Amino acid sequence: MHIMEGFLPWQWCLVWWIIALPCLLLGIYQLKRVLAADRDALPLLGVTGGFIFILSSLKLPSVTGSCSHPTGTGLSTISFGPWITAVVCAIVLLFQSLFLAHGGLSVLGANIVSMGVVGPLAGYAFYRLLRDTSVNIYITVFLVTAMADLFTYITTSLELALAYPAESGGVVSSFLLFLGIFAVTQVPLAIVEGIVLALVFKYIITLKPDILIRLKIFSKEKINAARNEI
Repeated sequence: MHIMEGFLPWQWCLVWWIIALPCLLLGIYQLKRVLAADRDALPLLGVTGGFIFILSSLKLPSVTGSCSHPTGTGLSTISFGPWITAVVCAIVLLFQSLFLAHGGLSVLGANIVSMGVVGPLAGYAFYRLLRDTSVNIYITVFLVTAMADLFTYITTSLELALAYPAESGGVVSSFLLFLGIFAVTQVPLAIVEGIVLALVFKYIITLKPDILIRLKIFSKEKINAARNEI
């Protein structure tokens, strides 16, 4: 997911920044509204940011010779939505590029789009689809997290394919190649991350269910049902 510094042509760096900036502005606006309405949301926001930073800093070798890692965006996506998650991811990715040599400043826009915009949007779609149904909360959290993770790497594959189309087959051929290298090997990591996030959410429901109710993340009835399952 961390496209390294200098890897993308400047034209594509500019394109991804143009896409990322409006998303960040919308996220900042929503973040101000959330914090103005409920300052108690700040600790949960900090937890989601820390979770993204720690998980997305873990570089694990994959079977295809590349490196993979979790994204950690599921908790933020469920708690605050995709646009605020984009802001949190942008801060995380900036620190990682400056202090951990993960990614870079020129490709920051591309990394924000994949990890902070498209991934959370995909996860959020599953969240909205399942939130008011009879599907168990923990299954919902698992699916949201796993989809946010997978779509991050699908987007990264597309970003690389657009920048480096294959001589034979063009963008489509290149996309399938990068998809096989990055996205497919991410499947087991997405499953593990989904399980971990479901356990974390179980912990939050046990200790601080009121914040979930105030932020209207899940209904009081679903949260009480989930607490009774613990």
